[in-house]
Amino acid sequence: MTTSAATTSAALLVRTPGAGFERATIARRAPREHDVRIDIRFAGICHSDIHQVRQEWGSSRFPMVPGHEIAGVVTAVGSGVSRYRVGDRVGVGCFVDSCRACEPCLAGEQQYCQRGMVLTYNGRDQDGETTYGGYSQQIVVDENYVVRIPEGIDFAAAAPLLCAGITVYSPLRRWQAGPGRRVAIVGLGGLGHMGVRIAHALGAEVTVLSQSLAKEKDGLRLGADHFHATSDESTFTTLRGSFDLILNTVSAPLPLDAYLGLLRLDGALVNVGVPSEPSSLNLLSLIVGRRTLTGSNIGGIRETQEMLDFCGEHQLGAEVEVIGADEVGAAYDRVVRSDVRFRFVIDVATLDQA
Repeated sequence: MTTSAATTSAALLVRTPGAGFERATIARRAPREHDVRIDIRFAGICHSDIHQVRQEWGSSRFPMVPGHEIAGVVTAVGSGVSRYRVGDRVGVGCFVDSCRACEPCLAGEQQYCQRGMVLTYNGRDQDGETTYGGYSQQIVVDENYVVRIPEGIDFAAAAPLLCAGITVYSPLRRWQAGPGRRVAIVGLGGLGHMGVRIAHALGAEVTVLSQSLAKEKDGLRLGADHFHATSDESTFTTLRGSFDLILNTVSAPLPLDAYLGLLRLDGALVNVGVPSEPSSLNLLSLIVGRRTLTGSNIGGIRETQEMLDFCGEHQLGAEVEVIGADEVGAAYDRVVRSDVRFRFVIDVATLDQA
């Protein structure tokens, strides 16, 4: 099916910083030659949505429709689309376009586009229009920035993979998590629980480092081999020099020197959480042990598809709590309190319910 008609879509919209959500109708462009129109089934809530809605990063545009963990079904395609057909199960992640010409884009690393990727929401597309995200019933995206969701993954469990899943998969792959490698995951939240599942599926020996032992049963059930409380100072003595890779998924500032001391020779501490305050360290923590302190930012389209295929093969999805459109505001407050196991996902069909 090919269509050229623009449409409108029901959505959850925030008009000003910190305001509540309201139901609204937004415009979606007519599919261009290489566009697909997607009926959104589920949209995950990422902590970055909360930062943006509450203007905590200082770069928000309003009115805003958040959401960059999108799972749905293709309902229309442009005349030149070759990758997808009507009825395909697809997803959209954190960006919907990039310059396509710089070195990172040509290498399939669009997340590092030198001109800047076009964010799925709170961005500006190539026409200068503000982008609206997945807290809506429909979205129109160029086929080259859409990925296929394997049949074996439920839509609700798949949605958070488009951000949380790829955010942990990319560094785990790059720093070679697998058999014979000891991996620590710092934090067992929306990112961390997927880090545990994926690292375990890759064959690594997995340890969770959490502030307390409150989530130990969850961590072991998800695939961790060991679980330690970082509030216990003896943890940093007992585990000194233990890990090849530490993946930090929390947004709170860490005592970096203490965590770097947990690395083996040539080990790496990779950060995917973003603290609001600057961090500091003693450079000797890197020099002694030839350690690496680095970061990682989601993944490109090719790697995101690789991640989804891997999750499909291993029957991995996020553990989610499905909520209705009227529960999003309360869910935001619960995320801030860490009162979720492990990701909220919005049932977009509830936008039709008054």
